[in-house]
Order: sequence, then C-alpha cells, then structure tokens
Amino acid sequence: MNAPPTPGSGQRRFGWPRKVFSQVLLMQLAIITGVTILVTGLFLAPLSAQLDDQAMRRALAIAQTTAARPGIVKDLGTTAPSGHGPVQSAAEQVRRATGAEYVVVMDRRGVRWSHPDTHRIGAVVSTDPGRALSGREVMEIDSGTLGRSARGKVPLFDTSGEVAGAVSVGIAYDSVRARLLAAIPGLLAYAGGALAVGALAAYLISRRLQRQTHDLAFSDISALLTEREAMLHGIREGVVALDGAGRVRLLNDEAQRLLGVGPQAAGRPLEEVLGDGRTADVLAGRVVGDDLLAVRGSRVLLANRMPTDDGGSVVTLRDRTELEHLGRELDSTTGLIDALRAQDHEHANRLHTLLGLLELEMHEDAMEFITEVVGVHRATAEQVTEKVQDPLLAALLVGKATVAAERGVSLRLAPGTLLPDRVVDPRGLVTVVGNLVDNATDAAAGSDGARIEVALRAEGRTVILGVHDSGPGVPREQQASIFTEGWSTKDVPAHGRRGLGLALVRRLAERQGGSVTVSGADAGGAVFTVVLPEALAEPGPEGAAETVVGRPDGPPPLTPPAPMGEQR
Repeated sequence: MNAPPTPGSGQRRFGWPRKVFSQVLLMQLAIITGVTILVTGLFLAPLSAQLDDQAMRRALAIAQTTAARPGIVKDLGTTAPSGHGPVQSAAEQVRRATGAEYVVVMDRRGVRWSHPDTHRIGAVVSTDPGRALSGREVMEIDSGTLGRSARGKVPLFDTSGEVAGAVSVGIAYDSVRARLLAAIPGLLAYAGGALAVGALAAYLISRRLQRQTHDLAFSDISALLTEREAMLHGIREGVVALDGAGRVRLLNDEAQRLLGVGPQAAGRPLEEVLGDGRTADVLAGRVVGDDLLAVRGSRVLLANRMPTDDGGSVVTLRDRTELEHLGRELDSTTGLIDALRAQDHEHANRLHTLLGLLELEMHEDAMEFITEVVGVHRATAEQVTEKVQDPLLAALLVGKATVAAERGVSLRLAPGTLLPDRVVDPRGLVTVVGNLVDNATDAAAGSDGARIEVALRAEGRTVILGVHDSGPGVPREQQASIFTEGWSTKDVPAHGRRGLGLALVRRLAERQGGSVTVSGADAGGAVFTVVLPEALAEPGPEGAAETVVGRPDGPPPLTPPAPMGEQR
C-alpha cells in the first residue's frame, strides 16, 4: 500500500545541490563572475582617472599654446575687451581649432577679454584665478558658467616678466565621460570572454571531480572518511599505505605498534622509517608473494601487499608472534615427548636386560650392569654441567643429546668448551642454541658418522658459540640468504610456516650487537658461528680467578670425545 503524499510533495524544491559536481561548478562560476566584476571595476576606476588627467593636460597644453601666441599680451594693454576685439578673435580661433569648450583670456583683475558667449566679455571670471595670476600653472576639474570641465590655466607674462593676465582653457567633461562609456563595451567584451573561458574551465574541472569522487555528495565523502578512520584504527590488523614515490601515506594504530614507529612516520620515505631489511623490502614490493614473513624487532609479521591505481600500494600486517611462540612451544613439547620416548625405549631395553640377568641368576653381572648404566648417565650430566655452568643451557643440551641419539646423531661438546654461570639473557641464548642444534640435527641425520659438535667459549664478556654438523653443508651461493625470513629447506609443519629459526637467531644476535655467520668445514658439513658481545655479566669477587678459555683460530674440529648420551 502506497503512503499518502505529503503536502507539497508534488512540487520540486529548489535549493543547494548535494552532488560534488554541481556544488563545485556553482561555486567556481560564482567565484569567476565575482572576480570578473571586481577586475572590471578595478580597471574602470583608474581608466576614469586616466581620462581626467589626459583632459586636464590637454587643456593645459592648449592654454600654454594660446599664451605663447604673439600679440596677446600687447592687445591686453592696447585694446578694450570686446566681442569683436583682437583677443576674442585669437581665442576663438584657438578654440575652434582644438575643439575646446572655451578659451578665456583675462587681465590681472580677472576680467574676461574672450569667451564663447560674447555677453560675458568684460565681466570677472566665475572661478578663482588667483593661482594663475600669481604665476603658477593650474590643472583641475571644476564647474564654471559652462558647466563641469577639465581646466588648464597658465599666466601671461609681459616683456618685463611681470604677470599681465592669464589664459584659462576648458574641455567639456561630457566628452571625457563619453570616451569612458565608449571604452566600456570593449572592456565588457574582454570580461565576457574571460568569463566564458573560466566557466568552461570550471565545467571541465567539475567533470573531473565528478569522475574521481564517483558523483558522491560532500556529506557522503565526509561520512566515508569518518568510517574509514574508525575502521582503520579499530581493526586489529596493521595497515600501511604507500604512495607512488614510496613514501608512507598512512599507518593505522596497529601498524604503528607492530612496526614500532610513531604517527610522525607519515609522509616520510619507507627506507627512512624502517631502515634496510626484509620488512622494508616486503612493504616496498621488492619481495613478492602472498603471506610473506617478516621479523620486526621481536615480532613475527605476516604481510600481504596490494598495488593501487596511482602506483602506490596498501600492505596489511598480521601479528604471528604469539602463534609462532605457540608453534615453538609445540615443537619443544614434541621434542620433549621424543626425548621421553627415547629414554623410555632406552630404560625398557635396560630393564629387560636386567630382568634377563636376574632370571639367569647372574646377580654379579646384574650389579655390574646397573653400576655402569648409572655411571654413564651421571657422567653425561656431570660432563655438561662442568663445562656449561648455566642451568637452563645445560638442561637444554642434555635433552637435545637424548633426542639426537634417538635419531642416530651423536651430540658432543667441543674441547675447550667452558661457559660460566654469568649469562645476562639465558632464555635468548637457549633460543639461539636450540635453533642451531635442531637445524644441525636435521642436517646430520642420515649422514655417514652423523654427529654434532657444540662449542661455547667466553672471551671477557663476549660469548662465542659454534655449532658444527656432519650434514651436506650450505652451498656458498645460499649462505647470504639462509638467515632471511621464510628461507627453509624443510617441509612446512602442520602448525604454520618454516624459515624463522635462523632469522630469529640473527635478530637475537644483532639485538645484542653481535653477528651470526655460516661457513663450510674442511671435513664437510656446516659451521654456524654466533658472536654475542656483552652476553656475560661482570665477574664477581669469586669469579675473578676464573679461567677463561681463549678463542682458537677457526671453528673447532670434530673430535672423538665421548658423546653425551648413547647412540643407537
């Protein structure tokens, strides 16, 4: 059912249009019209003054020419003022020749000797002749017996240089006004042409704005901007917009938090804001792909880039730090389960062996077997804790040795390994060692004489870590990119992406001012060397006499000391 019409609904209501095209066009036309009228008025005002000045100068020139005629001063002294006298005749001749309104010659008393109206000859002039009779030339616009005129007055001098009278010439002001009015049509034609060109330009600009704004109203654009700001700063994904020149156009709050930059980054080049590195390469589009990994500080980011029509781009960032931590905790849990399973397998075999010895009533052999097993485990733990005095790192190496042994890899400490219990950031060092040992285990597994050698040394407050495996090694052409986020030779795990372990190792090392490098060994395999300056605290009084093992030249060789954990 249709709603009843409201009063006046059938009538079209005229008002200010809503569309950007119409509003901009009307505003520009109003501005152009106003400017045209203003410019025309500003041009007419000096034109009127210029015409007045020209008329006064013309009157003055005619007066000067009349005063210079021979016989005028002599006739003033020898004849009487008359409508038929020589002065009147000479003045009328000049007036008719120049088109002036009047040419009046007066004596020193201001009495007219010439005038277009002969009845006024012999009478005193109607305007003050004082300045001209005092010897000065005068230009003015004034009103006299013949109406308003542009005047020029000059004195008449006798042979002795005394003022004998004056000449006053007037040009009708109506002729000045006529010249002004005659100039107006041409001026208006120019103004109309300028107005037409301006209107055409306004229309073209408005059409361009109409296309760029999709013919939306200003209120709609304002609402869209408000909604965009609310959306950008409300979502929990980072958004970075770049222009065609690579400058940061926009960062929302989440992007500022993830990248560790402030709002002042807007308008600056991307490299200046982020510096060199994979994160800047991903955002700038130098690294292409979907769901690209980047590490910024301690955060693991997932980036996707979408180019825009103007040559810029919009990049979305997702924080995968917690997910990566959960994945690594899952990896740690899986490793712990593997270690427990290996230990369970090992203990089951030993218990079966012990049970057999007891069933065979070989009691002395059973006692000897138990003593040997306990001694091996104790020796393994003592070997690690003696050389690696940090408890977290020692526990990590013992666990990793068990897991490596289950996979057929022998993990041992290099000769000269000694790390005091003064590590500033034990958890960070555990992460570095754990990642490198895991990678070395994967590389060495299945190789001939599979083994890993870990070297930990202290030089003053610097910790030097070396991990050498017997795997295939790292090709020389890939050694520069192996620490890049997303680089990996392993299959993708179920919980996420690979290629972050070595990248995190590099980040942790660089955060402490250190470095990580990879090289090949003469005996084969890869050697990872990590240098961590200021990784140890200052030694206390009890540690003053502590022996510091010097750094040998090059990475430690694989040597045959007893492995930590038995290899099957």
